[in-house]
Amino acid sequence: MSEITGKIVKVSGPVVDADGLRGVKMYEVCKVGNEGLIGEVNRVLGEVCTIQVYEETSGIKPGEQVIATGRPLSVELAPGLIGQIFDGIQRPLPRIKDAVGDFIKRGVTADALPRSAQWGFTPLLKRGDKVRPGSIVGEIPETKLVTHRILVPYGVSGELTDVADEGNYRITDSVATIKKEDGEEFNLALLQTWPVRRARPIKFKLGTLTPLVTGQRIIDTFFPTAKGGTAAIPGGFGTGKTVMLHQLAKWADAKIIIYVGCGERGNEMTEVLEDFPKLTDPRTGEPLMARTVLIANTSNMPVAAREASIYTGITMAEYFRDMGYDVALMADSTSRWAEALREISGRLEEMPGEEGYPAYLASRLSQFYERAGRVVTLGPEERIGSISVTGAVSPPGGDFSEPVTVNTLRIVKVFWALDKDLASRRHFPAINWLQSYSLYLDNLKEWFTGRVSSEWASLRETAMTLLQREEELKEIVQLVGPDALPETEKVILEAARMIREDYLMQSALHPVDSYCDPSKSYRMLRVIVKFYENMKRAVSLGIPIREALKLSTYDEVARLKIVEHSKVKEVFDEVEKRIDNQFESLLSKATPTATAAT
Repeated sequence: MSEITGKIVKVSGPVVDADGLRGVKMYEVCKVGNEGLIGEVNRVLGEVCTIQVYEETSGIKPGEQVIATGRPLSVELAPGLIGQIFDGIQRPLPRIKDAVGDFIKRGVTADALPRSAQWGFTPLLKRGDKVRPGSIVGEIPETKLVTHRILVPYGVSGELTDVADEGNYRITDSVATIKKEDGEEFNLALLQTWPVRRARPIKFKLGTLTPLVTGQRIIDTFFPTAKGGTAAIPGGFGTGKTVMLHQLAKWADAKIIIYVGCGERGNEMTEVLEDFPKLTDPRTGEPLMARTVLIANTSNMPVAAREASIYTGITMAEYFRDMGYDVALMADSTSRWAEALREISGRLEEMPGEEGYPAYLASRLSQFYERAGRVVTLGPEERIGSISVTGAVSPPGGDFSEPVTVNTLRIVKVFWALDKDLASRRHFPAINWLQSYSLYLDNLKEWFTGRVSSEWASLRETAMTLLQREEELKEIVQLVGPDALPETEKVILEAARMIREDYLMQSALHPVDSYCDPSKSYRMLRVIVKFYENMKRAVSLGIPIREALKLSTYDEVARLKIVEHSKVKEVFDEVEKRIDNQFESLLSKATPTATAAT
């Protein structure tokens, strides 16, 4: 496509007006100024168009050249994505660092994926086979954890007239030739591109019936999310949003992880970039980066690129979903993305909405989250993939009534409310169990009942009831003190405390407690409920609760969270047996009068 040339007529922060670009389209990529800065058209008025520039614009001036490339902002999709670290517009940060040093210079460009690397291609089809969009032509073992599937792109169908032999190929090499239905020949290379603002097509969406197991007890037990689901983590400064997203990225039950650091502080993103390459996948023992893509667009990077970063991430996620993989995408944080949207909207002199955000904030959030889902992908075979999206929200002052939080909660189905008071008490994860919710509970109940235990739902209900009763009793305790409560209500307070401290609190830094399998979570909850029921029975027979709290098993329950997964059955069976024996011994001391009265 031929390039169109114009001139800069106005510069306003990250936004530039250019004249003379006749025929330019919305969201078309332009090269701005003498240094060829990357920008994207976001408004067209006659021959004057407005371009949001993805790099620092200081120093450029009216009269400098603008070139419209004729292409929308797109990402490169090919073997080599896994393990990479990109910025918001898919520039490879490690290779740019090697070329120009620690600080990215303006106007620096590099191919998103290396052209010289060779990949071992194995064909799965042969000449004469009929193909259509989504057909798998061949496979490449990209890492030990991910097999890259080479798909026929959308809009191409016909007959294979040539297929490359098994061997090593660069991403620009053609590995198949397809004679399309109109007689035109199409050369299929390993490299494909896709516009980031356009969702990749699917056959249809499926129901969300399988949980995305996270290894975090409060999430998996009380507020689970689903494969293909959407979740939000709102919370004020210091409540642990970023650590929570790190935990999900490390342990979520997904084949591919895409982590988008969208406008967060550089030191937090540095922690991700330094930690992830050192981490080991708990299920396979391989490096975690062997199934992870990182997109780093920190707060000191150009604000316009921040707005593009979540689209870059979700487009990569759709690419792996189309291969039939379960993908988990974490965006940290959508508030910083919305702030970029607000700044650009202000530069465009658009009518502001609430708190200065553009009136289309809700629709832009919807366009992002609706690209999640569990789907049947294009292709001749029944191939199922999913994208699970979790977005952090950073409301100023922890105010959940601000526009980004409110509009996000209208869209997502899981709400993990981070509580400043819990964080101040060093209770982490600081998810408030009374404010949070999950709309997937009913859908996922059958999975937990069938895969974990038939007791799962009843144990969860008992635990949640105890936590709610504790909240009701707190007001009475504040008025009259805990000693004035009857023994039966002291039992409720103690059981709720055990659930809070021995079950819901989970250390992200502990080598064992960082991840808790649902089967272990179930056993832990069963032990706590068993202890509670025995306390309740003892108190009903006239035994003071303080006697029950002197039992050695009371302290053992608190240590169950650090029992290694390989020893869960052995240790937990023994603890349950000791609980029964110790309470039987305690109950034998109950007075006959109290027993008869009961």
